[in-house]
Amino acid sequence: VLLRAGEVVSGHELAGSRRPAARTPRDLARGPARLAAALGLGPADGGADLLDPVSRVRLRLGAAQEPVRSGPRVGISVATGAPWRFWLEGAPSVSAFRPGRPRRNPDAVRSSGPADSPP
Repeated sequence: VLLRAGEVVSGHELAGSRRPAARTPRDLARGPARLAAALGLGPADGGADLLDPVSRVRLRLGAAQEPVRSGPRVGISVATGAPWRFWLEGAPSVSAFRPGRPRRNPDAVRSSGPADSPP
């Protein structure tokens, strides 16, 4: 599971000290880098087993307080058919859905202006 965002429900002061640039509580853990910073995670925590009881990083299981919703993933242009994005209904930290844009052809030649034009 790839965790992309979260909502700080306790420890706001600690998360805020780790994310001093956050302007609102919603911004504390919005996006993967912000989530990692708010949780105090670094590269050494990559691949942590969130269900291992001795892991430094653990996911506590419990009943969802709100209905769990699913839908298309955000900002991708391939493998868009599966509803592999999950969130709690009404969660303020969830990004709005925007369909991904097709990538430009990487083999296409781009002109940067007159310097690239033939004489």
